[in-house]
Amino acid sequence: MIQSLGFLLLRLAIGTMLIHHGYEKLENIENFADAFVRPMHLPFPIFSSYFAAFSEIVGSWLVIFGLGTRLSALTILGTISFAIYHALVTSGFNIYLLELLVLYWGSAACIVLNGGGNFSLDYLIKRRLTND
Repeated sequence: MIQSLGFLLLRLAIGTMLIHHGYEKLENIENFADAFVRPMHLPFPIFSSYFAAFSEIVGSWLVIFGLGTRLSALTILGTISFAIYHALVTSGFNIYLLELLVLYWGSAACIVLNGGGNFSLDYLIKRRLTND
């Protein structure tokens, strides 16, 4: 039970802190695409920018509630992986730039590997389906 409390706290922490990054992207999606996506030469920079914002906003809400937790955390993990790559390519090994990204990455990886725990909607749905 204490482990599930830990996963709940981790889900709340990563979700609530990451949501604002997604909203910042949506405020000026062209600027985000020009600054972060186009320099990595990814195809469809505007679409990729919206996907990053979507993963951070919707993915964070789903992680917070523990619904589709692993898949939602996987989208966050992917987005943060690109952010780490971008940071390394543009700024080298800048610990001050990387530390927050690595914390998000590690948190998302933990959730992908372990799920949301017993205090999640996933758990309640699974429990309901297996009891019927």
